[in-house]
Amino acid sequence: MQTTEALKRKISTTQDLQSVVRTMKSLAAVSIRQYQRAVESLNEYKKTLEMGLEIALKDWSIDLPFQEPKLPSRFGAIIFGSDQGLCGPLNALIAAHALQEMHKIGGPENRTVLTVGMRLQGHLEDAGQGIFECLSPPSSVAGITTLVQEVLLILEEWRFHLQIETVFLYYNEYLSGSSYRPATQRLLPVDALWLREIRTRKWQSRTLPIYRMDWDDLFASLVREYLFVSLYRAFAESSASENAGRLAAMQTAEKNIEDRAELRLPLAVPLDL
Repeated sequence: MQTTEALKRKISTTQDLQSVVRTMKSLAAVSIRQYQRAVESLNEYKKTLEMGLEIALKDWSIDLPFQEPKLPSRFGAIIFGSDQGLCGPLNALIAAHALQEMHKIGGPENRTVLTVGMRLQGHLEDAGQGIFECLSPPSSVAGITTLVQEVLLILEEWRFHLQIETVFLYYNEYLSGSSYRPATQRLLPVDALWLREIRTRKWQSRTLPIYRMDWDDLFASLVREYLFVSLYRAFAESSASENAGRLAAMQTAEKNIEDRAELRLPLAVPLDL
């Protein structure tokens, strides 16, 4: 039978753990909201970007094809995970999703993979997937822009040195609360159907904007912004999902701690009297 002092120590340890778990829950919830706000702001910016594309594409004489591009002989993949643990099955889930989707396009010898998160890298390497490079995920919203710029430089390297023209993004998309789901986006080449849909939209005003810069330079700038928006969203959604996974893990841990505390307290009270 345990002594009174031993029971007190266990209760104290349980209370300390409970305090840590509650703090981590609060931090995860705050982080989720920060990344959510970043995505909301990004949505507004994307609308502005699409308006710019709408005006530019109305002056484009080339017709946009309806058909989807053929499967590439070689492609790049950017897969988003985490560096830190305590986020549930987040890394295993996105690794399994990415491997399944990439297998539909080509074998390991036909793809170049960039990962975000050391823990994700382990899951992929265990499955036999080689890694081109591994980046650390952002620690806050402020760090996303720098990472996007770094990824854009890597994409330039892929294009000019590895002749990779097709790139896919695989990341966890945040839903609500502590839930998320795997998502896939083809980053390059730019979706021709999306461009055609933008081109055929009806302008909301009777006055059309004008531009004075060269059309090719304008369109190239708009496409670069599209790449920036897409990568920024993937980073933000993945980070929000990581914190959602951590929130779910902490909720489970908190319940377990409370259950254990309830079992011990009735035994301790009579002994303390």
